[in-house]
Amino acid sequence: MLDTTRRRVLQGLGMGGTAAVAGCTAPSGESPATETVREGQASQPQRDQVERVAADPADVPDPVDYSSPRHHEVELTAREVTAEIEPGVTFDFMTFDGQIPGPMIRVRRGDTVSFTLESDEGNGMPHNVDFHAVYGTGGGAEATNVTPGESNGVDFTATYPGAFIYHCAVPNMDYHISSGMFGMILVEPEDGLPEVDREFYLGQHELYTDRPVGEEGHHKFDMAAMADEDPTYVLFNGAKYPFTPDRYGRMQAETGESVRVYLVVGGPNLSSNFHPIGNVWTSAHRDGALGTPEEYVQTMKVPPGSCMTGTMDTPVPETVKLVDHALSRVARKGLLAEVEVSGEPDEAVFDPDPGSE
Repeated sequence: MLDTTRRRVLQGLGMGGTAAVAGCTAPSGESPATETVREGQASQPQRDQVERVAADPADVPDPVDYSSPRHHEVELTAREVTAEIEPGVTFDFMTFDGQIPGPMIRVRRGDTVSFTLESDEGNGMPHNVDFHAVYGTGGGAEATNVTPGESNGVDFTATYPGAFIYHCAVPNMDYHISSGMFGMILVEPEDGLPEVDREFYLGQHELYTDRPVGEEGHHKFDMAAMADEDPTYVLFNGAKYPFTPDRYGRMQAETGESVRVYLVVGGPNLSSNFHPIGNVWTSAHRDGALGTPEEYVQTMKVPPGSCMTGTMDTPVPETVKLVDHALSRVARKGLLAEVEVSGEPDEAVFDPDPGSE
């Protein structure tokens, strides 16, 4: 007889209703079922408590610097962990490699990838990966189904360029993505991307919890609130105001540098209205399409399940606030990250005190 955890996980791999759109189906001979999540994670094993899930936004792979296709071995580990959304407020996250968003994967068009997904033995649910950069059923989701302690994989060729989301696509995929299971795969064109001085990587998503914003204690997932698309929090990288002085510190740049920001929007439901306060996207690629960029874009609309890349110039010292310009998400639901630009002022560009000597 299967142990309780494995039985529940195998049941969770059954697909029914709208979840079938991901291309995952129940193993042959098994009847569809659903994960037990109505009461939060009460039926799941005790999760590891970790200090943070917020990925370091400066942890970006080096740009492609080669001119012929290469092969890459890529591994991700599905990990279910407990961490703070904000001080005193904990939540049970689902992650790739213990971070949100999952690690950026960076390859070149024409590269081949051998991908392996491992599932931590302490997990309580099934997981897989749907790559939007992959031709094939479910973007590889069906081929990468894993249960706790198991691994599975798929080989693919990165045949088209762009910045693409990857995400978990098992039953209740919206629950898994909301809880943190998404990231970006960047497929650079053959000639690469224009060189910049700094690159940062952010992931936006919503959390639907059973308590109000800021109420201390452990917040469980609220499936009804997700169905109503009424999130408690809207976050960068799984944390409230993560890259500010009161949390993990601002991102850093110097005047005169070019700064590229990669944004992946997991959602699962809300679009981002991505805006740099005090700056502009000098060039931007909508939906991660790396053709001719748009120029001087004030706010970039990024749908759930999509990406964008945007480059800023930094002529003067300032604090650039990266926000969703649906501003109640900033003021009340936790969405804010900052870039501190240091250096010498240029009063011809910006003079904050024109009456002084």
